[in-house]
Amino acid sequence: MDTKKIGSFLKQLRIENHLTQEQLGQQIGVTNKTISRWETGNYLPPIECLILLSDFYKISINEILSGKRVLDENIKEVAEENMTQVLKEIQIENKKYKKRLIVILLMTGIIAVTILAMLPLNTLHDLIIFVLVILLAFITNILNVMALDAKIGKK
Repeated sequence: MDTKKIGSFLKQLRIENHLTQEQLGQQIGVTNKTISRWETGNYLPPIECLILLSDFYKISINEILSGKRVLDENIKEVAEENMTQVLKEIQIENKKYKKRLIVILLMTGIIAVTILAMLPLNTLHDLIIFVLVILLAFITNILNVMALDAKIGKK
């Protein structure tokens, strides 16, 4: 999604309606700094703000996400393009999230093993505790990965 194009369009809409950033912010319940961030393309408005902006300007969310006004006969094509782009971005974010989670799981596993390696294993009781902690860390990591896969939609 082209946040710069969306931002320019939002600015154009605001100016067409003779509003300052502060006035628009008051209308939809955000600060003028937030409006500025959207208009410069640094951030995309969250869905609840997209709905408010759409209602306020009497345009579709697809037009906002396209960064331009869309004729009625082209709305289906634009909606499909926007949906495809949003789904691609969600997929990219999910991959990043999964990589971060795997790194965290590896780090916690290494820390757990390091701590356990520092424990004395003098008795059978110590050995049982060692094995149980390893199993607990392993099971927890597997459950976290399963939860992640469920979140992403993989089976």
